Amino acid sequence: MWPSVLNLFLYFPEDKREYIPATISFAVFFLMAVFTMRLIIVISRRQEREAKQLEEQLLGKREERKEPPGV
Repeated sequence: MWPSVLNLFLYFPEDKREYIPATISFAVFFLMAVFTMRLIIVISRRQEREAKQLEEQLLGKREERKEPPGV
């Protein structure tokens, strides 16, 4: 019973050249995923720097006006 069920899901071709298109598409999608992740990291770091600068500006203005921290 189990071998017949597994044969429905597993396919190992005799001609191994059939793996070439799958390997190429895997490589393309893997590289796109790596590129996208790197892009997300770069944008996140840039936004972090901008937020830090904005925070420093706002804290500087608050200190100039001598406001208490809760206001």
